[in-house]
Amino acid sequence: MNRIKKLFAEKKDILSIYYTAGFPSLDDTLTIAEELERCGADLLEIGFPYSDPVADGPVIQESSKRALDNGMDLKTLFTQLKELRNRVNIPVLLMGYVNPVLQFGVENFCRACAEAGVDGCIVPDLPMVEYETLYQPVFEQNGLTNIFLVTPQTSEERIRKIDGLTSGFVYLLSSSATTGKNLQVSESTEAYFSRIADMKLDNPTMIGFGINSKETFEKACAYANGAIIGSAFVKSLDAADIKGSVQRFMRQFREL
Repeated sequence: MNRIKKLFAEKKDILSIYYTAGFPSLDDTLTIAEELERCGADLLEIGFPYSDPVADGPVIQESSKRALDNGMDLKTLFTQLKELRNRVNIPVLLMGYVNPVLQFGVENFCRACAEAGVDGCIVPDLPMVEYETLYQPVFEQNGLTNIFLVTPQTSEERIRKIDGLTSGFVYLLSSSATTGKNLQVSESTEAYFSRIADMKLDNPTMIGFGINSKETFEKACAYANGAIIGSAFVKSLDAADIKGSVQRFMRQFREL
């Protein structure tokens, strides 16, 4: 059983944390990962920066710009990740846009993920049909699960197709807005989450976008297997005190 399946089989109310590789400083990537695990994160999403992060709000856009200015790219990230499994045991996903993956080469990217011990990827702008017809075999050969995103507008037919193509979890966007917005569980949002739950998907679900506090985390966990926090965590990082800022943020969710 891979790390992601094992996690969902053993835990509920799963806390996943997203952050940008190479931010605040180029060499902070593994320090943050190690400290997040120590402080009780269940799953990590390490973002690889891109110059045009269209789905991201201002906090993650700024972190991506800073990371790129620091010299972060996929080659540098995979060099850093050679030490990943000597320091981190929990599941790790890489998240980013398809352009850097295509420039790096999809086969090279998947092979480098496998060599580093990465468990899967989230590439929001990779079309599902291209994944299925072109890239699924190379992902699977390297033991990588590909995580797809669902919005309130996604049809049941497409959701079931996504459920059949992944072996990790289905990522439910709380809204169609960019990252960093506050989760608002309105009647329409509640109906959306309930609709997904009633479909009884084969894979677990995680809610992301707008999770920024213990309250919003618990709201999301009422409808899914867990939740993903990104912008609020990235905003909290203090370049002068990485470990301390991680600890202070995580105290909202875990007893340290």
